[in-house]
Amino acid sequence: MFNTIMVPTDGSEYSKKAEDTALALAKKLGSVVVAVHIIDDKLIYPYEVLEEEGKSILRDVQKKGNEMDVDVHEILIVGSPTNDMAKIAQKAGADLVILSTHGKTGLERLIMGSVAENAIKKISVPVMLVK
Repeated sequence: MFNTIMVPTDGSEYSKKAEDTALALAKKLGSVVVAVHIIDDKLIYPYEVLEEEGKSILRDVQKKGNEMDVDVHEILIVGSPTNDMAKIAQKAGADLVILSTHGKTGLERLIMGSVAENAIKKISVPVMLVK
């Protein structure tokens, strides 16, 4: 049984699909959703702007959760999306992590790397990828 479902989100259309999947599954199972937004510590941009954007993204997940009668908890941190997801999943008590994948292949994936691919190597609970 999945009591706590974690869904990292960056507000992209891909992430919104993962959010919707997490919320639908949580509604069906009676689970709590932990929505996570990680402000990449490598970004050179005014923190206040990034923080407000992250809060807005999480408010949107909270709103969808309220509409579906799903309890949503929010986590907003500054860190490394690749490295910190496993730590957050553990601290949040997540039983399942639902991640979006941007579907990158070939040279783009080789050059850019894959946050989802690297994160799942470190996460100790089941991971569902949403394309």
